[in-house]
Amino acid sequence: MVSSSAKTPKEYIDSLPDDRRDTVKKLRSLIKKSLPKGYKEEMRWGMLCYEVPLSVCPDTYNGQPLMYAAVASQKNHYGVYLCGMYSIPKVQKKLVTEWKKRGTRLNMGKSCLRITSWDQCEPDLIADVISSVPMDEFIDTMNKTTKPKKKSGKK
Repeated sequence: MVSSSAKTPKEYIDSLPDDRRDTVKKLRSLIKKSLPKGYKEEMRWGMLCYEVPLSVCPDTYNGQPLMYAAVASQKNHYGVYLCGMYSIPKVQKKLVTEWKKRGTRLNMGKSCLRITSWDQCEPDLIADVISSVPMDEFIDTMNKTTKPKKKSGKK
């Protein structure tokens, strides 16, 4: 995995090679336009992350904001991480079904779409996944499937 030490999304994008910058910009714009209310864009784990702020959901399994989605320029692909899709099986099933109907190769891990170029992307399907999980539903799903990290000093 290629990780960045950039502190801001602009710094991250500016640090990319010219041939990778345009696709990351397009993915970023697509996600930002499709995000339900409340999610925030941050740099975290060397990627552009779209997350639930700790001010909204402070008790998370790892003490970090819940990552809803992320984008990263990797060595051989662009990673589009869709945690909302991974957490809610009906959202994932719809994406997979619709993507395969189009005949575009789907290269997917548990929550990661690996896209080799913008031409191999199905932007409307990604936008649909991003827009399909309101923040309160995502928090509720995550609370049901993970245990919050215990705060130090508490039993």
